[in-house]
Amino acid sequence: MSAQYLNPATKAKFQEQVWALVRRIPVGRVMTYGQIAEMLAPPGEMNMQSYLAFGARWVGGAMAACPEDIPWQRVINAKGMVSARAGAQIQRELLQAEGVIFDDRGRVDLSRYRWNGE
Repeated sequence: MSAQYLNPATKAKFQEQVWALVRRIPVGRVMTYGQIAEMLAPPGEMNMQSYLAFGARWVGGAMAACPEDIPWQRVINAKGMVSARAGAQIQRELLQAEGVIFDDRGRVDLSRYRWNGE
């Protein structure tokens, strides 16, 4: 089941949960799309196994539609990289301004910068 099959109320609720979690990520820390998905309950009646297969993409969809007050730059991919897309350079610059260091391969050390929701 993909996000397009969720009813609008379920999709909106899921997005709000994603955004609420992302708002809590401290300055200079990051979370991955999959990590966020794992921390949230599956939307609607979906079972956990099906949800985890698509959850990271759904978090990405929520982030693509996020309001301006969301620190969107703090969500990166599981490789510790900014995903290639429009705005990627801005995201990297915002993270660097927060003190996040990228290696010469464009990766963030997740063992150092990942926030676990504590």
